Amino acid sequence: MIRRFRRCGHGTGALTPEDQAVVDQFRAMLTALRNPEPWTPGSARDIAVRVGPFVERAHTRPGDDHDPEMIAVTLVHPDTPHASAYLHGRQLGYTERGWLRCPTTAILGLWQPGYTLLTHAAAGLPLPDDVGMDPAHYALYIEARMRDDSRDGFTLLRLGPYTQTRHAQQDHDRLTASLDGRETILVPGYRVSVRYAPFDVSDYQKFADPYEIDAVALLDTAVAGVSA
Repeated sequence: MIRRFRRCGHGTGALTPEDQAVVDQFRAMLTALRNPEPWTPGSARDIAVRVGPFVERAHTRPGDDHDPEMIAVTLVHPDTPHASAYLHGRQLGYTERGWLRCPTTAILGLWQPGYTLLTHAAAGLPLPDDVGMDPAHYALYIEARMRDDSRDGFTLLRLGPYTQTRHAQQDHDRLTASLDGRETILVPGYRVSVRYAPFDVSDYQKFADPYEIDAVALLDTAVAGVSA
């Protein structure tokens, strides 16, 4: 939308305070675009990410913001943490997204207030249904597959959701170590392995919560159930 500036009627040619604020915002936007502050993995500050033709502000998730290719973020209203931003953010869909998997190629740099004019919120538009990022929840699938390398088999256990990749990786490594030397004897005729994949929220009832019970203990229980 093109804004028309109103001139003050006193003959001085000065802008009204309202129009001056718009000019200042526009100048800040140009400065932010021309001088982006580089983002590096592990930075604790908010970042600016591309969502279609717009730019949005995002919080990074501590402990899950070190990967050079994919990190976890949540989109927030550009005026966060003001109370009015929360209400406006709810109206425009900012508070409904949760944690998302953000490719680092979508990151412009660290967030600067100058990016505000480029957001959906500034345009009065809701966030689109597809923001180009998948939910940032993770899962482990412990599977028994036929030893002939075919895809025939079944899933022994589903663990998730993990809220941080490092937690999933830790359990993956522990389970893999537990299976070492036993992967072909736990379930006769099958090879048991651990697979890391995104969490399928539509099947949440099939997953065991890895934060409630030790993952290795859950595996032993699942194997005992198959052998019984």
